[in-house]
Amino acid sequence: MRATLELGEELGYARLSIEAVAARAGAGKHTIYRRWTSKGALFLDSLLSLNEPGLDYPDTGDVIADLRRQIHTAVDLLSRPPMGPLYVALLVEAQHDPQVADALDERFIAPQAEKTIARLERAREQGQLAPDFDLDLAMAILSGPLYFQHLIARRPLTHDWVDRLIDTLFAGMGPR
Repeated sequence: MRATLELGEELGYARLSIEAVAARAGAGKHTIYRRWTSKGALFLDSLLSLNEPGLDYPDTGDVIADLRRQIHTAVDLLSRPPMGPLYVALLVEAQHDPQVADALDERFIAPQAEKTIARLERAREQGQLAPDFDLDLAMAILSGPLYFQHLIARRPLTHDWVDRLIDTLFAGMGPR
């Protein structure tokens, strides 16, 4: 997996191959294919093996501060190598490989969404959010602009931009 990440950084995902990974790792190509069915599956496992810290939500009692801290951490990870470019490459691959898309959702996106929704549920129970606000929709509203800004508009994700997003969202989510 380390060889996959190194080559992913050096060559980019498009030029990455199982053969190159096998050569770098000193392993046989068949050894790799016994464990991973595709380059995308190997790449996903390799990226998730980085175990980047800080993507869990704190619970300070202030949901806005907690969201800011967690999303700032995520933005910081996406803005620098190796995580940023490698994650973008993985998202691109997921658009072409349904197995990679399903695995990415199951192993990273859905668990992160569950953590966000759980934090929002606690905030709602504490009266920090409107009791009838759709938390799944809140998750989509929080994450959608981040992906749009980073992947489509290709503009930097900054703490200031995240703060404006959170402030705008909470203007509509707060208790009435």
